[in-house]
Amino acid sequence: MPVITAVLGDITTQDVDAVVNAANNAMRGGGGVDGAIHRAGGPAILRDCIERFPHGLATGDAGWTIGGELPARWVIHTVGPNYSAGQRDRGLLVSCYRRSLEVADELGARSVAFPLISAGIYGWPREDAVAAAVETLSLVRSSVEVVRIVAFSRDMHGDVSAALGA
Repeated sequence: MPVITAVLGDITTQDVDAVVNAANNAMRGGGGVDGAIHRAGGPAILRDCIERFPHGLATGDAGWTIGGELPARWVIHTVGPNYSAGQRDRGLLVSCYRRSLEVADELGARSVAFPLISAGIYGWPREDAVAAAVETLSLVRSSVEVVRIVAFSRDMHGDVSAALGA
């Protein structure tokens, strides 16, 4: 079971083996966390996305690319459900965290930084987004030793810390 901590900061600066990207189905960059990771990591990440995911990625699934210029060696891309667009199956959100840990295991990653998937522009209610993250990351068997849930705002960091009992 990994040690899970809440971190206030920028996911693109995390010194971990892999960062998780809340991507869109097209896998060609976007806004929010996705845009930040692509900007900070440089064009190599997009080139790898195009090569590895020529037809994109399904909601709830995950795959990896190189980390480009990020401190992390890899980026694990996962496509969260768009609550605002009517994708409200919590199982898809849970699958994002589970599949991301499975990909991390395949890569041999020991430390992974996660954003709160679908909690930004995709509109998943924050309380449930935090619960889904903490519950899933706590229950999935994985070789990952360290999990950071990285929050960009103090409010979100407080919510994650509270859910972790910190």
